[in-house]
This record gives sequence, structure tokens and C-alpha cells, in this order.
Amino acid sequence: MAGFGAGALITAPIASRLIVSVGVLKTFAILGIAYFLGVTIPAFFMKDPPAGFAPAGWQPSAAQTRERVARDYTLGAALGKWQWYALWAMLFLNTSAGISIISQAAPMAEEITHVSTALAAGMVGIISIANGSGRFLWAWLSDAIGRRAVFLAMFLVQAVVFCLMPHVAGFGLFTTLAFIVLLCYRGGFGTMPAFATDYFGATNVGSIYGLMLTAWGFAGVFGPMLIARIRQSTGHYAGALNVLAVVVLVSAVLPLITHPPKSETREEAMERPRAA
Repeated sequence: MAGFGAGALITAPIASRLIVSVGVLKTFAILGIAYFLGVTIPAFFMKDPPAGFAPAGWQPSAAQTRERVARDYTLGAALGKWQWYALWAMLFLNTSAGISIISQAAPMAEEITHVSTALAAGMVGIISIANGSGRFLWAWLSDAIGRRAVFLAMFLVQAVVFCLMPHVAGFGLFTTLAFIVLLCYRGGFGTMPAFATDYFGATNVGSIYGLMLTAWGFAGVFGPMLIARIRQSTGHYAGALNVLAVVVLVSAVLPLITHPPKSETREEAMERPRAA
């Protein structure tokens, strides 16, 4: 998943140079061919792992064992559980907060820290590093402390950051705070696939999480529109950032109340006495 975010960091300057040298249409053609080869050729060498595969010596943490369910849900069965919609909402809210900052990062930096347009634009490149590192960092942490704890932490961290951002004068500190938001934004994508697998099993997680990704699409419309509308109506970004702080703070309730579906967990299934 880190490659997904890092790809944008690598491709953007390449695409910019190609547009200047060969034009937009030829740039699309060149990138299309490169993507086609880069995706198709490795696909011929990919194989599904054996059923029940796990790396040698790997053991799930206590948090992972506690929250993994005993059965594998189909997409239809997962949609019949309120937990699927709770996970969707967590991804939607976390993404809305992060993508709001991405969409307005440069003008927001100009307004709050009074830097030049060129310097503000450079900040966007710096914080894009969080695209890859956020996925890795929070996903790794979720293996140790659990997915719910990670989403709770991301919501609370962002609430604090959004409260601080309107009052920051230094460009360096503002960039650091924006970087933290982007870490959390991408952390949601790094953690949610495992979250969905824990709750609904691995067999059909492709379709279960695939449909859950619609939260990203909705957030991509909602987040930028929300911050732009508030900025337009108030004349400054402070009000929008305060609203985002309240939104993510309220969102922290979701990981607190969301538990695995009521079917027995793997741990309970192992402890259940076998029928004679």
C-alpha cells in the first residue's frame, strides 16, 4: 500500500517534464504504456498463497487474535452487519479530513503563514511523502495495538492538529502539522484492509473492502467542498479547520463502539467444547 502513495510522488515530476517536452496527449500515451507493462508483466508471476498460509514463525498479537472472527463472510453477509457501515464511516470521515487539507494545502499555507505562492506549492511536495509513510507506520502499529486503537488515535491526533493549525505562524511548524494530517489520512488506507479482514475474514475481503473504498470517492467530493464552502462563507480558513477538528473528534466515538460481528471470534471457537 505504501507504493500507492509513493507512486504519486515519483510520477508527478516525470509527468510534468513529459508534458513540457512532448505535450499532454503523448504524455498520457507514454504513461499508459508504462503502467500497462508495469502491471501486466508482474501479474503473470503472481500466485495465490496456499490456504491458511502464514509466514514462518508469525503469531498474531493479542489484539489481532481478540478481534478476528471465526468465519469468512460473503459480501452479502458482510453488508448485513452494521459493522461494515461503521468501518465505511470511519474510512469516509478520516479521508474527508485528510483530503480537505490536500485540496487546500497551498492557499491555506499562504493565508496562515504568509509565505510566497512558490514556497507554499513546495510544501505540497514535502507533505506528499506522508502518502507512503503513513500507510506503513499506522498499519505496523495496528498489528501491535489493534485496528480500533489506531483509528481512535488518528482521530484524536487530527483533532488536536486542526485546532493548532489556525494559530501557527511559522511555515515549518505548519508544514509539520499538515504532514501529520497526511500521515493519518494515508494511515486509514493502510489499516482498513486489515480491519475489514479481521471482522469479515480474508476469503472475500477483495469484494468487501473493494466496495468499502467507495468511502474514498464520496470523501473526495465531500471534504474539499466542505472546506471550500466554509472558507468562502467566513473569509478565512480558521473556521473550516475548527469544524474539521469537531468532526474528527466526534468521529472518535466510532472506533470506541465498533466491535467484531456477533458471530464467535476465533479465540472463542477454539475454546468452545467440541460436540461428542
